[in-house]
Amino acid sequence: MGPPLKLFKNQKYQELKQECIKDGRLFCDPTFLPENDSLFYNRLLPGKVVWKRPQDICDDPHLIVGNISNHQLIQGRLGHKPMVSAFSCLAVQESHWTKTIPNHKEQEWDPRKLDKYAGIFRFRFWHFGEWTEVVIDDLLPTINGDLVFSFSTSMNEFWNALLEKAYAKLLGCYEALDGLTTTDIIVDFTGTLAETVDMQKGRYTELVEEKYKLFRELYKTFTKGGLICCSIESPNQEEQEVETDWGLLKGHTYTMTDIRKMRLGERLVEVFSTEKLYMIRLRNPLGRQEWSGPWSEISEEWQQLTTADRKNLGLIMSDDGEFWMGLEDFCRNFHELNVCRNVNNPIFGHKELESVVGCWTVDDDPLMNRSGGCYNNRDTFLQNPQYIFTVPEDGHKVIMSLQQKDLRTYRRMGRPDNYIIGFELFKVEINRKFRLHHLYIQERAGTSTYIDTRTVFLSKYLKKGNYVLVPTMFQHGRTSEFLLRIFSEVPVQLRELTLDMPKMSCWNLARGYPKVVTQITIHSAEGLEKKYANETVNPYLVIKCGKEEVRSPVQKNTVHAIFDTQAIFYRRTTDIPIIVQVWNRRKFCDQFLGQVTLDADPSDCRDLKSLYLRKKGGPTAKVKQGHISFKVISSDDLTEL
Repeated sequence: MGPPLKLFKNQKYQELKQECIKDGRLFCDPTFLPENDSLFYNRLLPGKVVWKRPQDICDDPHLIVGNISNHQLIQGRLGHKPMVSAFSCLAVQESHWTKTIPNHKEQEWDPRKLDKYAGIFRFRFWHFGEWTEVVIDDLLPTINGDLVFSFSTSMNEFWNALLEKAYAKLLGCYEALDGLTTTDIIVDFTGTLAETVDMQKGRYTELVEEKYKLFRELYKTFTKGGLICCSIESPNQEEQEVETDWGLLKGHTYTMTDIRKMRLGERLVEVFSTEKLYMIRLRNPLGRQEWSGPWSEISEEWQQLTTADRKNLGLIMSDDGEFWMGLEDFCRNFHELNVCRNVNNPIFGHKELESVVGCWTVDDDPLMNRSGGCYNNRDTFLQNPQYIFTVPEDGHKVIMSLQQKDLRTYRRMGRPDNYIIGFELFKVEINRKFRLHHLYIQERAGTSTYIDTRTVFLSKYLKKGNYVLVPTMFQHGRTSEFLLRIFSEVPVQLRELTLDMPKMSCWNLARGYPKVVTQITIHSAEGLEKKYANETVNPYLVIKCGKEEVRSPVQKNTVHAIFDTQAIFYRRTTDIPIIVQVWNRRKFCDQFLGQVTLDADPSDCRDLKSLYLRKKGGPTAKVKQGHISFKVISSDDLTEL
């Protein structure tokens, strides 16, 4: 069973089609009429536009001719270059384009059943977190018989022109497609999660391990059904589409159509002086200006391979405009890489993607206001929505994406397409359950760019622990919806923090409602006890407050352990102390290394402190070897921390 499907403008494809067939007429969409308002917001197109059906444009029209990926696509007189790039990318993975173009064979023209053709088509888009079906008629804008927007070099193929029309209808009109990036469009076609990689910033040509790490990530993404495209920076408009010394076009998007790691046989090892080849196949949607460097069709490397070699290695090119490149040349020549991960299916029983729809809202009550502006607005910043997630292991890559509600449909009313948005990431206490109110001890773990694009993202390798993500608009006091998505290969359990402090309940009142909140950060435990010189010490912390306790990760083989472990406790009274214990993880029975006992009173100093470890028994127990460095903050205002 697929995801729930929303019907755009509540139009039901099958019902509308059957009505037209019954009445013997072709469908004309009353919600997207063949007129100027469907083309532009507030301007007229010079020249006479005539809306024509495919059978009036050519003989023997088809939705798809042969293989969907075999034909080049043309931008058209008023077309959008990112659309053509997105079409080309979509065609690479059948699992994606068959979802965007559902039941394409049923929608196809059949000359034997023209009485069953009703001039109606449907396409599906991933629109702000929902799969949405858009129904259109087949009337397309033309001037002098030529399509105004995108078309195929196979002149009787119309899938891309009709898909573009459905997308324009979804966003309001054809002009709404202006300003969209290739990745915006791919995400709307497929529901993938996009990440942009700056190839120069990553220094992949200099850092060998990073280069192969990138290759492994691209290989995994592509084989899981992801879509990948790349481009070369164009410093100004004059250099757009200018050819480089190696035949590539600046400011032009190329689509990845294959990626392979190949072990060479004995003969080829001697020829290429390497045991492995790391190869990437790209395609120019325009079908021209191919790569002319190593591994191009006319290169010395390509000539060294027999036809059998190429077949055995899988180094084949299925259509015009395709070419192979080695990994080194790929990293050296391209400046930007757009990686769109396929995140629609659970892997190994868990979801790789967590998502939630939220809203920035304004309220007179500061505790209810959820539009606090960016990090510069220190007094109001934490009034924004807050989301917590847990990274269960060290070193996992987490991709965070924040998408704002597209406002293009309101452009006729003079509203901007996008607000400036961004988000902040903080590493927080192991046991945090309530919203952040002040940032005393939390580590600022990352920040996205702040920009007026539809989507911003951040990709980071994170340590084990809890993280709070705060999505923001640049200015405070504005309202809008947003979609937050987090991708990781380990489950991260994304959830919103909605409460400011523990709820008043009969249970809380009976056992005593908290009166004090305490944050504690254990920075380090140093000079720990070793019974003999070659003993291995693997320390970890246990932080206790009454019946509640939290544990830190284990530090391996050290008597000088850096923890930076945080915890927060809501206490009925300061008579309940906080106890920090240091233990040594051993194979059969863990060893107690010492503890400190803290009153953590609100009047205590909030600076970094250091205390010697003691035996069990309270603050006057016998001193043991080692000490801990920590910071503790207590407040009788439960919404201060």
